[in-house]
Amino acid sequence: MVDCVLCNDTGRWYNDNTRYECKCGAPYVKQEIKEDNVNAPTHYNQHGVECIEAIQASMSDVEFRGYLKGNALKYQWRYAYKKKPLEDLQKAEWYLQRLIKEVKKIKSL
Repeated sequence: MVDCVLCNDTGRWYNDNTRYECKCGAPYVKQEIKEDNVNAPTHYNQHGVECIEAIQASMSDVEFRGYLKGNALKYQWRYAYKKKPLEDLQKAEWYLQRLIKEVKKIKSL
């Protein structure tokens, strides 16, 4: 659901058979929401928890860097065989950039 333009509440819209309104009384304003499948896919965020953060918390630093390296390689490996090759290359880049960020943390210690 879209956030209310007045109270910023989410998912509180109701229908009075003529229009949708927020419980605060603001009219529903349809907003175009563009899914970002590379940087913030909604299916990787459940109940306010990002999947990547849960994965990192379950691993040692070395294991997590290996995970990032493996995913970067996976997306490069298969990009030519899928319907969205550019998206897969951008995902590979995302994992590589995250790996770079993790390695920089080591250098700054």
